[in-house]
Amino acid sequence: MQDIISYYKIKKNEIKSRLKDFENSKDYFYEMCFCILTPQSSARASWSSILKLKEVDFKNREVNPEKYIEGVRFHINKSKYLLELKDKYDFILNNLNNIKDSMELREFLVKNVKGYSYKESGHFLRNIGHKNLAILDRHILKNLLKNNVIDEIPSSLTPKKYFEIENKFLEFSSKINIPMDHLDLLFWSKETGEIFK
Repeated sequence: MQDIISYYKIKKNEIKSRLKDFENSKDYFYEMCFCILTPQSSARASWSSILKLKEVDFKNREVNPEKYIEGVRFHINKSKYLLELKDKYDFILNNLNNIKDSMELREFLVKNVKGYSYKESGHFLRNIGHKNLAILDRHILKNLLKNNVIDEIPSSLTPKKYFEIENKFLEFSSKINIPMDHLDLLFWSKETGEIFK
């Protein structure tokens, strides 16, 4: 636990700056697309594909996204999810602007964005400035296990199990006095060597 607190002192300003970047970004559409691509794929490869989609103006033009997605697993299914998101985007954006509660918004996204579970919904919401939603990917679960927050990494994350671990993560965050969204990026940095998305 002490090594996390020490590492946080080194990374704190960088993390705060990155989170401020997220809050200031209003590019919701491509951020949402990014979080569709990330499951079981690297964030770097996913973001590289998003930059290509931005270049060809996927949001506003008739573009087959499959041609621009590289290094991302299940790219055919994810391309379909991107097209569905594009069709529903005005409806989703309207709810994003009107639902103020983060938990309620996460539930809405899980139900309405194909390819989103609680993890992807939390990831997207964190990346647009929401707080206290866990992004339980393998990096986070591994670090929660290492710090005795959980006893084992579950083989699957049912909603019940997700909320249970999220609550433990919040308690741990409170105990060591590091906000959960900061801890998320800190753990990611420990595992990958960078603070990215």
